[in-house]
Order: sequence, then structure tokens, then C-alpha cells
Amino acid sequence: MEIKITQQAAKRVQNGYPLLQKDDLMDQIQENQWVDFVNKEGKRIAKGYLGVQNNGVGWSLTTKNRPLNHAFFVELFFRAKEKRRAFYQDKKTDAFRLLNSAGDGLGGMTVDKYGDFAVVSWYNRTLYNKQEEIISAFKEIFPEVKGIYEKLRFQTDQPYSNLLAGIKAPEPLHIKENNVNYVVYLNEGLMTGIFLDQREVRALLASGFVRNKDVLNMFSYTGAFSVAAAVGKAKSTTSVDLAKRSLKKTKEQFNVNQIDLEQQMIHVMDTFDYFKYAKKKGLSFDCIILDPPSFARNKKKVFRVAKDYGSLVEDSVEILNRQGMIIASTNAGNVSSKKFQTMIEKALQEKNVTYKLIKKFHLPKDYVVHSSFPEGDYLKVYFYQIEKR
Repeated sequence: MEIKITQQAAKRVQNGYPLLQKDDLMDQIQENQWVDFVNKEGKRIAKGYLGVQNNGVGWSLTTKNRPLNHAFFVELFFRAKEKRRAFYQDKKTDAFRLLNSAGDGLGGMTVDKYGDFAVVSWYNRTLYNKQEEIISAFKEIFPEVKGIYEKLRFQTDQPYSNLLAGIKAPEPLHIKENNVNYVVYLNEGLMTGIFLDQREVRALLASGFVRNKDVLNMFSYTGAFSVAAAVGKAKSTTSVDLAKRSLKKTKEQFNVNQIDLEQQMIHVMDTFDYFKYAKKKGLSFDCIILDPPSFARNKKKVFRVAKDYGSLVEDSVEILNRQGMIIASTNAGNVSSKKFQTMIEKALQEKNVTYKLIKKFHLPKDYVVHSSFPEGDYLKVYFYQIEKR
């Protein structure tokens, strides 16, 4: 089937840009099939598909004139595996990304490795409906995977998480990252218990970067940053998250690393309320980690990284020791690196402190980003050394 696209879109796609928006189409959206994208003269520009998801309506998969069949996907997965050969050889880590959407030529899905198991995330219905030929090719290139779980990250009436193929993973499943142990649950909704894209940040914390420091981990989820900090001989860690499950999950992460819980505080409470609580109690910290979701809502307020991150930084300065550090992180794709840095530094200027950006992290190498699609590099983690006046 042919889908006509605008001249501007045709030029972008020819130059390697893979994502299509609704305004790029001169025809109606036709989902659940492979299509040829053609220009207004009818010349074929690329092959791909239309599938509505949160950041667009379709993807170009190749500008070559070849069928999108089993052989195509076998070759695609083979290239992805070859790029990650060094990760397979690393005995200290057994959890990493195997396929990173458009970065590996298959916009609309990701695949993560957790030990002997894999988790496939489908971001639109079209690829989900094409799963038989895609997963068949995946199994051919990754025969070592014992079980495949899937996550449906689009609107659907079906369960969002399922065992797709192979055997069930143990619950919990123990994984290793830079010789630190973590537990994950592969079939508990859309989350697994750890965000693999933060591996390099956790590695730095575990290496002793926050040795002898009091560390506050806000929006802590299952406490992975706190565990890494404790492994790296932090003096204490404090983990704060609103979700009730965070208490049990965080304790579990500490326990699998034989870390004494005596110096590890865990609070189940609203993170914004915790700033007031800490001030009232006279608590202060050497290092504060801020890694909020892009969007969060509680009974009192709505938080959006694009609008509200600066206030988070200002609140953190209030409970930071005279010389301290803020690790500011976001995965918000709608916030550029420049905008994120500006938001942070404007907030620090408002608090009249001296600051210096000392480290930056983006996506690790297993999260392949194509040069023609730089917005695929969504992760931004900035380390600021701060001195109060």
C-alpha cells in the first residue's frame, strides 16, 4: 500500500529522519500494514508503517526497495546484537538494552535483556499486530533468551504485560549491574523495578563518588540509586517516594546486596511534602538526587518537568549542606538539553548560590541513538557542585 507524504517530509525521510507526524501525511492513516511512503509525484521514498503513538503516527524503516519480511528483521536484529557484543562479554552486568527503537532501525519498539530473559515493549498497535514475524526473527538471532515478556505501551483493553514466549522468569528475578545486585519483576505492569538507562550514573555512585556523604534520593521508585550509593560507601541514604510499594521494594534491593538497613531511611510520602518535613526536622544532605517522572499528579498539585523542575531544584537547595551536590535528571523528551540546563541554573541563581556543572550523562551506548534522530537521546543527567553563600 502507498501513503503519500509531503515534500518536506519526503526530504527528511530521504536524509534518514525516521519519524512521521500527522501533518506529514497527504493520505489518511492506515494502520496494521507495511506501506510504501511516496512523494506527491508517486515516487517511492521509503518503506515503513503507520501506527499512532505518543510522539508520532508512523516510522520509516528503510529507504531501500526491499520487502519488510522475516529476512529484513533477522538482519536488523543481527546488526543490533553485533553492536552490543561488548555488553555480552561484560561479566559484571547481565541487564541492558538489546534494541533501541529508531536507533536500531525499528521505531516503535524496544527490547531489554534481564539475565536470561527479554522484555519487548510495543509502542503502537501496528507493530504489535506484526509481532509474529518480528518475534520469529528475534528468536533466530537471540536463541539464548529463555523467556520473552511483552509490555503494551499504547491504549488497549488487553493486559499491559504478558509472557509472550518461552518459560516464566523467577519472581523476583535477580540481575547484576556493575557487580551490584538488583531484583526485578518482569510481569508486574509496565515497570520492572529498574530503569536500565541509568546504569552509568549508578556505576559512578557505586564506585565511591558519594563516599561518606548523606544522600537523599527523591522519587526513589525501588531505591536503585540509593543502593548504588550505599554500595559506594555513602554515609547514609534516604529514599523518598509516594508509592506504598516503594518501602517493600527498596528494602528488598538493599537486602539482596547485604546492606544494613540501619543507615538507610525509607519514606513513603509525597516528595514535595518531604522538603517541608526535612526543613522542620532540621535535616540536610550532601547530595540530592532528583529524578522525577515527566508528569506526576497528587491530590494537591500537578508536576510537569517542562514547567516545574526549577522549583524542585530551589526546594533542594533549602535542605542542602553548605557545600553539596544536586544530581538533576530527566527523561522528558519534550525538554531539550539546553532548556533543562537553563531551568536548573535559573533556579540556582534564584537561590543565590555558587554552582558548577561537573558531570553530564546521556543515554549509555546500548541505547543506540541515530545521528539523524537526535531527539532519541532523551536522558539528561547533570551533576552540579553547589556552595551556599
